[in-house]
Amino acid sequence: MRRGFLTLLLISTASVSFATNGDNLIGLTPASRGMGGTGVGMPLGAVDSLFRNPAWMAEYPGKFTVQFGGILFMPQVKGKVDMSASGYGSSGWVKSKADLFLVPEIGIVHRVNSRLTFGLGAFGVSGMGVDYRDQGGDTPLNTPYLSDMHTTFQFMRIIPAVAYRINETFTVSGAIHGAWGSLDMGALMCNFDRDGDAAFDRNADCWNAGGGQSQTIGLGFQIGASAKLGAVYAGLVYQSPVSMTYRKVFDSNGDGVYEDLKLQQPQEIALGAGLSPFEGLKVGADVRWINWGGAKGYKDFQWEDQWVYALGVEFKPTRKLALRAGYNYGRSPIRGGAKGNNPNSIPDLSAPFTDFNVAWFNLIGFPAVSEHHVTLGLGYEISSTFGIDLSYVRALEKTEEASGTMCFNTNCTQNAQTTAGAKNAQNSLSVGVSWRF
Repeated sequence: MRRGFLTLLLISTASVSFATNGDNLIGLTPASRGMGGTGVGMPLGAVDSLFRNPAWMAEYPGKFTVQFGGILFMPQVKGKVDMSASGYGSSGWVKSKADLFLVPEIGIVHRVNSRLTFGLGAFGVSGMGVDYRDQGGDTPLNTPYLSDMHTTFQFMRIIPAVAYRINETFTVSGAIHGAWGSLDMGALMCNFDRDGDAAFDRNADCWNAGGGQSQTIGLGFQIGASAKLGAVYAGLVYQSPVSMTYRKVFDSNGDGVYEDLKLQQPQEIALGAGLSPFEGLKVGADVRWINWGGAKGYKDFQWEDQWVYALGVEFKPTRKLALRAGYNYGRSPIRGGAKGNNPNSIPDLSAPFTDFNVAWFNLIGFPAVSEHHVTLGLGYEISSTFGIDLSYVRALEKTEEASGTMCFNTNCTQNAQTTAGAKNAQNSLSVGVSWRF
């Protein structure tokens, strides 16, 4: 990259291209997603509690609860590169071809006795992906505006958890988070000085920087607590960071050596509260702090910490039917604006990234800019042991742009004033079926 024609790509989901709160899903099961991604401060289902706050697993009667389902995720991502201020023209807004993904979830909760509950679940929780290959046209230099960028990041957690009921009011919990991640990055990168002469030759000065798919594993933990006093609920959760190293995924300087990338899913602290003023009505609110700015990889690419606010309501007009709605907001961890040429070192990548190159990478390869989410859901108990839940989430379109100097050679003597931009809107549908026995 060495201030080269930045075209990097990268990642972060439990199934590929979805960014909501950063690159994390706002919630996993349909009950939580239908209520704005809440679930820390009040129970929304035994299996949902496995991920959000395992202490709530103790609230559900019966020996076993089993649930499986998935999310049909449909992002509407667009990218733009505008060099018209320097006479190179503009790609206009180009739609990413990565627009349909399936995210799985499955879990089982077993109530051992009146005090001890055990759960085990596997969830796709984070991810991102774009595909701009052969799209957007070429600059007069015959290099693609969007650098043929294509990224795929998937992140899944496998969670065994236990909850211990201290008394009728308080429950504590602990969980191990086994993690699996997959990263595949590809982009056309160029440095006009690469072949040692002053003239630009695409064949000699450009290279495909992608090293192919890399898979790795990691380990983290979670602790939580819940309190219930009559109609009032409260919960608190801490989730540790999970460090991952993706091997030989990117060639930043064109020397043919593919470099590693350290990417740490950040630590989180969440607290919430809920109220059930009468049978058939639940209202819950959660606040979550996500430490993107302190996580390896994300902090190097200048992500900011994020505060997420979630609100959800459930109303049951009949014993069998539950209607849900919610709202979720978290300011984008990616910032636009004017960017300079201050060089930044990314661990394990040989070439420095300027501030603008970092912004370019985020907006074109990793556009996690969504902020406002509106959610709807319903649940129906088909029998005393079998139920189904559905939800719909709409992430309202968000646009973010950054401007700066795109350098074409090592000393930045050949350059173009450039604006990079991303638009991200999302639709998603989720379904879950559960048995209790």
